[in-house]
Amino acid sequence: MMGQDREIRTGTRVIQNKNRNSAQNIQSDICVVGAGIAGVSAAIEAAQLGKNVILVDGLPSLGGQAVNSIIGIFCGLFSNNKKPYPFTRGIADGILRDLGEAGHLHYRYGKNNVVMYDETALARWIENAVAEAGIKVVLGGVLRSVNKEDRRIQSINLSTRYGDMVVSADSFVDATGDASLAWQAGLPCRESADGPIYGTQMMVVEGIDSDYIPDRNELAERLKDKADDYDLVRKDGFTFAFPGKGVSLVNMTHVETPLDPVAIAKNSIEGKAQADRVFNYLKQEYPSAFCNARIRSYGQLGIRQTRWIVGKYQLTIDDVRSGRKFSDAIARTAWPIELHDQEDGYVWEPFSEDHVHYVPLGSLTPPDVNNLMAVGRCIDGDLAALSSVRVMGPCIAMGAAAAHALYLAGEGSVHDINVDNLQARIQDNLA
Repeated sequence: MMGQDREIRTGTRVIQNKNRNSAQNIQSDICVVGAGIAGVSAAIEAAQLGKNVILVDGLPSLGGQAVNSIIGIFCGLFSNNKKPYPFTRGIADGILRDLGEAGHLHYRYGKNNVVMYDETALARWIENAVAEAGIKVVLGGVLRSVNKEDRRIQSINLSTRYGDMVVSADSFVDATGDASLAWQAGLPCRESADGPIYGTQMMVVEGIDSDYIPDRNELAERLKDKADDYDLVRKDGFTFAFPGKGVSLVNMTHVETPLDPVAIAKNSIEGKAQADRVFNYLKQEYPSAFCNARIRSYGQLGIRQTRWIVGKYQLTIDDVRSGRKFSDAIARTAWPIELHDQEDGYVWEPFSEDHVHYVPLGSLTPPDVNNLMAVGRCIDGDLAALSSVRVMGPCIAMGAAAAHALYLAGEGSVHDINVDNLQARIQDNLA
């Protein structure tokens, strides 16, 4: 029998925590809080610039919503042209190259050119890229408080299941999604004044027959008539099949996403109940496609908008519609205005083939602090403008811009950097 000659160890020892109020201290050049696609982009870009980087996330895994909420689609990466060109480079290049070569992508060309991806493959890509960049990672790190002196954030206090931590850094990136770092630092923040913004409970369904998947228009028309029969909250949405894999990504739910721990837990369970009703609807209404299907996985509740910073500039719906190119532009996209502010539907305002709109540096920079930048869905904008720039393409570009801006600022202020120098560094995301 294998190992029968090995000594069996049975020793134990008794230990006791006598330093319950102590905290582990770690130091870095740049601390990125939030390991979604924007935070990962910022962390990897900063590490490639030679900075010592710490990446913190409250979840036990990297990837944020891109992985854990199973977004499943890269949106806003490409132009609307019939021959699309990339708006965003940086880590987007590596992701598309490596996942594409391994067969984990599917390009869906149309009015809005998007790329489906396998969330497990993306998760491993992110983990490997972060490790190869030499980034120090803290997972399960819940932000408790922020230490700010004058106009600089000095450190953040975290709680983990293994004890408390203090992370000190020269500069910080708020990639939390709900501006937790800025909020805990006492900086002004925004929230919707017109009611909740709805999130989505995504799911992946396997065992489908993709030849019979309904197109989006047909699905929407039938939902209008049938949604009430199946107690469905949302009367639109989509199911996208991944060719050759027998799986489909389903996005057909709406769930409020409050900033309250009890309410969000309750709503996360409600989201899965909604997803179950959607699955029953698909099986009953489209048996040719879904009669043998089963739910492979539920994502974490996807959150679109909760709380965000007050920056030097608030991006507006007029800026987006007009395609205003700011003198301090740092990212671009052509993604539609996609505002989920109604329980049963949403606003979808697409743009022309040649349309491009931009994100200014001023929307990433809280004016009352010198060494903090926000990226992702917690930059400053009105609700409609944010709905068009919070997707993964421009979020990757925001992360890269934040890393370079903080690099240029050094021990000074992000408000004093030479914008021409910054734009020269990120020109692939602008031109």
